[in-house]
Amino acid sequence: MSDNTDNKVSLGGSLWCVNQADVRLVDGLVQKYNVPVIVAQIMALRGIDDADNYLNPKIASLMPNPSVLKDMDKAAKRLAQAIVNDERIGIIGDYDVDGATSTSIMRLFLRAVKRDCLVHIPDREEGYGPSMQAVDEFKRQGVSLLLTLDCGTMAFEPLEYASSLGIDVIVLDHHEAEVKLPKVYAVVNPKRLDEENDYPYLQYMAACGVVFMTVVAVNRQLRSQGYYNDNPAEPDLRQWLDLVALGTVCDVVPLKGLNRAYVAQGLKIMAQRRNLGLTALMDKSGLERAPTAFHLGFVLGPRINACGRVGDADIGNKLLCCDNQAQAESLVEKLNEFNVLRKDIENAVLLDAIEQVEGKPQEYPIAFVYGKDWHQGVIGIVAGKLRERYNVPAFAMSIEADEVKGSARSIPEIDLGALIIAAKEKGLITKGGGHTMAAGFSLNEDKIAEFHKFVGEYVKDKIGGDALIPTKQVDAILDVGGASVDLADCLEQLEPFGQGNPEPILMIKNVRIIKATPMGIGHVRCILTSDNGDSLKAVAFRVGDNQIGQAMLSGGSIKYDVCGVLRHDNWGGKQNVQFIIDDIRECA
Repeated sequence: MSDNTDNKVSLGGSLWCVNQADVRLVDGLVQKYNVPVIVAQIMALRGIDDADNYLNPKIASLMPNPSVLKDMDKAAKRLAQAIVNDERIGIIGDYDVDGATSTSIMRLFLRAVKRDCLVHIPDREEGYGPSMQAVDEFKRQGVSLLLTLDCGTMAFEPLEYASSLGIDVIVLDHHEAEVKLPKVYAVVNPKRLDEENDYPYLQYMAACGVVFMTVVAVNRQLRSQGYYNDNPAEPDLRQWLDLVALGTVCDVVPLKGLNRAYVAQGLKIMAQRRNLGLTALMDKSGLERAPTAFHLGFVLGPRINACGRVGDADIGNKLLCCDNQAQAESLVEKLNEFNVLRKDIENAVLLDAIEQVEGKPQEYPIAFVYGKDWHQGVIGIVAGKLRERYNVPAFAMSIEADEVKGSARSIPEIDLGALIIAAKEKGLITKGGGHTMAAGFSLNEDKIAEFHKFVGEYVKDKIGGDALIPTKQVDAILDVGGASVDLADCLEQLEPFGQGNPEPILMIKNVRIIKATPMGIGHVRCILTSDNGDSLKAVAFRVGDNQIGQAMLSGGSIKYDVCGVLRHDNWGGKQNVQFIIDDIRECA
C-alpha cells in the first residue's frame, strides 16, 4: 500500500510515495523475530519473509551446491585437472571492478594451491572481452586452459578460435545470454537460458560471485582427489570474500539472497584488513573505520575502476593480488592519479553531452549523445549521469577511427540487456551485451541514425512518449525528536544497503531550515527545527547549483518536508546522528 495523494513535484523533480506496510504483517515480524517496529515495517515493505537470512545472512545457509549451475562440475573437474598436472592456465578478465575482483579471486586461489596463471586484462582500446590477438598470445605462451571471467558469453568468434587451436575454454560469466552459446569446453553462467532456476537469486550474482562458487567447486574436487594430502594445505576460501563483496557492490547487482551473504560476510573480512592492496587503498582513502557497502561503492570502487577507464587496465588486479607493501602503496598512488584524471575528462565530456541533449528538441524519451574521440573510459559514467539528470535511458558513444563504442544506462522500466540483443539481431550493432540496467555495445558510424531510431521507438513503445517523473519511495515518516542514536542502531540491522536493498528513506514533515551554510564544494549543512523546539543536524550533498541548495540557503519562514536517510554522526568522539537530505518540498 502507498499514499501518493499529494502529487506535488519536489524541488528535486520527484513525486514522493509514502509506503504503508500491512499492520498484521508488521506485528507478526515484531513478535516472531523481536525486532523494532520500524525495522519490521521496512522488512514488510520489501517483502522480506525470511528474517533470519535477511538479518543474519550466512554463506552456509544461502549458497547451494555449486553443481546446480550447468557446466559447473565439468568446469571444476577440468580446472582441477589443470592444477594437478601443472598446466599453463590463462585468464582474460574485464577492466571494471567486477572483472578485477573476479580475476584476483581466481589468481589468489591458484597461488594458494601452488600454481600460477597468465592474466590478460584488455584495455578499452582493445575492447571488452576476449580478442583473437589475446588468444594468439596465450597459444604462443603454451596455455592449454583459458578462463574468461566476467566476459565471454557472447564472444563466439575468438573463443571458438581458441578451441580450434586446441585450447580448452571455460567461461565464468553473468552477462545476458542468448540461446546460442560459444562452442567451448564449459560455460558457467546463471543467466543461461537453459538454467533450471531452482535458485533464482543466483541470477543476481556478479561475476565475482560466480567465480567464488567455481573456486568452491574446484576446491571440493581437489580435496576428493587427495591433492592436499601431499601438497599445500587446503586454503580457507573465506579469506577472499572481501573481494567478492567489493565486486558485488560495485557491479550494482541486487543485494538479495546469496549476494547479501557475500557482502555481509565479506565486509567482516575486509574489516580485518587481510588484503595488503585493499588495506593500502583504504588507508589512502582515509577510511579508518570498518567499511560499509557505501564505502565499497563510492570510495574504494571508483578508484579501482579509474585504472580501467583512463589508465593501465591491469593495475586493479595487480593491487588486489599484491604481497609487497611498497608496491601496494605505489599502485594506490597511481590509482589516485588516474581517478583525478578520470574526473577531469568526465566533466568535459558530460558538459558536451548535456549541450547535445538540451540544445535541440528530443523526439524520443531517451538521452542519445555521441562525440568524436570521447574517452571510452568515461562514457559509461556520462550515460549514468544523463540517466539521473533526465530520468530516461541514456546512450553515450565515442566515434573512433574504426568503429563507434557506446555505453548505456537504464531506468527500471527498460531492460537494456534485452534491447541490446534485439539491436544485434537486427544488425544495427556489431557486438554488445550487458545487464538490465547497464550495457556496452559497438556499431559502425553509418548505423548511428538507424540505431537512434530503433532504441527511441523501443523505449517509446515501453513507456510512452514523455520522460517519466521519478517517484521517490518513502519507507517511514519521522519526527525530528524521534531521530535518535537508538533509531540509527535499529536501521543498521538492515545493512548491507545497495541495489535491491536501498538504505531506508525517511520523511520529516513541517520543518524549518535554519543556519544553512555552504560546506566544501557544492554541499550545504543546516539545522532542521520543528514547531515543538526539537532540532536535528542535517547536510545535503552536491546541491550548490540546484533548487534544493538554493531553497536551503534562502532559509526564512517557509516550512518544508524533507526526505533522506538517518546516519550516525560520531564527530568529535560523541555519539550523535545527522540527517542526510536527499530531497525537499514545500509543505502543502
